[in-house]
Amino acid sequence: MGTEQPTLFPEPDGWGDGRSLHDVEYLHVRAKRIVNRVPEASRMPFRFTINAYRGCAHACTYCFARPTHEFLGMNAGEDFERRIVVKVNAVEKLRRELREPRWAGDHIAMGTNTDPYQPAEGRYRLTRGIIEALGEARNEFSILTKSPMIVRDLDVLVAAAARTHVRCNLSIGTVDEEVWRASEPGTPPPRQRIEAVRRLNEAGIPCGVLAAPILPGISDDPDRLEAVVEAVLAAGAVSITPIFLHLRPGVRDVFMPWLAGYRPDLVERYRKLYASSYASAAAARTSQLVQDLVRKHGGVPVAPAGARMAA
Repeated sequence: MGTEQPTLFPEPDGWGDGRSLHDVEYLHVRAKRIVNRVPEASRMPFRFTINAYRGCAHACTYCFARPTHEFLGMNAGEDFERRIVVKVNAVEKLRRELREPRWAGDHIAMGTNTDPYQPAEGRYRLTRGIIEALGEARNEFSILTKSPMIVRDLDVLVAAAARTHVRCNLSIGTVDEEVWRASEPGTPPPRQRIEAVRRLNEAGIPCGVLAAPILPGISDDPDRLEAVVEAVLAAGAVSITPIFLHLRPGVRDVFMPWLAGYRPDLVERYRKLYASSYASAAAARTSQLVQDLVRKHGGVPVAPAGARMAA
């Protein structure tokens, strides 16, 4: 699949990860297209996406994108975390596609499948180049990430925002360090992400928070949820959107063995709760709780649009 880069680079720009993953392999490919259309049946509030990477070293136990690695002949477990596909021609390809007569300048979402600011971005800087290209083309876009590495690109984000609409969201499902370390072992600490929310909003880039995912029996009690709401509103988050855990096939195969090791007392509860992929009733109750907490702390509630996506 191209040139392989077998070692993980140092932590970028002083933003530390919760746990560095060793022996990460980077597989270079040249994409045929970089702007991808979302299927018409999708409930997502956007129609086009860019994902410069496939697979994610953040290694979140619940990541909904894990099964996408199986389309590449790799597994949704360790391969997804340690064999990262890098679309090395992403920026040059995007510039060409934005000039095509058929392109109408629609909104483009980033971070919908794998994180655009996972550790690989510190080396390849593809997301930075994509932001520059979109800004120059005056093409509106949004970014979803778990990483404060996004503040590295404040200069190009501000430049793009002067030309077009730019929106960011940080995914922060918990501020409990024990829960974070267990469920998101390769991600930066939540408090660093909260600081990124502050810095983006102070720079004039509207930044909200996805409380994602909310894990039943682990991060869904009122005190833990209130801690998230209070912290991100204090940082200036322009919205808070709750997203409950979604266990689709493939993800369940990775998540449930992790749960059995971390919280065996919850395994039977999850089996009942997730008889299907999504626990709709529990999600609705938790969403209402989060919205009530947002009101309590002076924020404006946001309905859980895209509620089945946990980045």
